[in-house]
Amino acid sequence: VQLQASGGGSVRAWGSLRLSCIPSPRTLTQYAAGWFRQEPGKEREFVSSISWNGSRRNYAYPVKGRFIISRDNAKNTVYLQMNSLRREDTAVYYCAADYGFGRAGQSSNEYTYWGQGTLVTVSS
Repeated sequence: VQLQASGGGSVRAWGSLRLSCIPSPRTLTQYAAGWFRQEPGKEREFVSSISWNGSRRNYAYPVKGRFIISRDNAKNTVYLQMNSLRREDTAVYYCAADYGFGRAGQSSNEYTYWGQGTLVTVSS
């Protein structure tokens, strides 16, 4: 499974962006999915995750209340709606997926498949 992340860009603080993650060639229907981010010189960190049917969603503390993860299995897409963006949200954002029901892992080692990353830059 290859994942294509898109939707990144440059935005002013307090603005919004929506990231999308689309797999190829398979469907993500039976996969848990997650978003991680990485700033230059820092380790990749967990942002949010969602179980295969959306029943479980997890958020990292810094983004809770501002970001919303969702998925549309009919469109085979996982989204990350990012609102009230802050400068500290600037990073490359990666989507990840792994087969399994009921899980919404918060650790990068729980995911087998990764996208190439999309850059989000927030300016003041």
